[in-house]
Amino acid sequence: MAPPVLAGDGQNGSNQALGPALLAAADKGDAAAVRDLLARGAPVNAQDAQGSTPLLRATAGNHIAVARSLLLHGADVNLKNQQQDSAYMLAGAQGRLEIVRMALSYGADLKSLNRYGGTALIPACERGHVETAQALIAAGVNVDHVNRLGWTCLMEAVVLADGGPAHQAIISSLIAAGADLNLPDKEGVTALAHARQRGQREVVQLLQAAGAK
Repeated sequence: MAPPVLAGDGQNGSNQALGPALLAAADKGDAAAVRDLLARGAPVNAQDAQGSTPLLRATAGNHIAVARSLLLHGADVNLKNQQQDSAYMLAGAQGRLEIVRMALSYGADLKSLNRYGGTALIPACERGHVETAQALIAAGVNVDHVNRLGWTCLMEAVVLADGGPAHQAIISSLIAAGADLNLPDKEGVTALAHARQRGQREVVQLLQAAGAK
């Protein structure tokens, strides 16, 4: 990982010189070191050369205790790096359920978009992170948002998946949440048509039973 550089976090009295150490400790998942550094005034929203914060690094490693400490000290769940990943967005994409739940309770921006123009829910659905997808749906993320590829979370759960149990569960949750099952892709092909083309029989049955065309 690139050597860290610091960006101000807007906190009065923070010790900017401790930023690199906080980034490194969060990256390693060293909860004790993180608590010590925060107590000494390390800038909780320090950013490295790519714009990643301690919270984003902790999320990448699924370091839950570290993430909790950072959030308690005011870490910004929506602060993005150069790849347009925030801790909230990355947690959704990687299925970091506990961190997703914490991010939601600490003001996650449900309308935030990744570099593909998608919400946190879309990659969660695509990758089969059932509980994470359900948590995001329950939080109110728009189930009908269309990304720059022209795909909704339902479309990605069909086109980029294998139709297995995890994706069936996600599709069932999207149906229950009132997702528009007939929103087509850029070529005018619906999720049901894609499921048929891919031989996803169980998905086809789910969609048909819910009124998809």
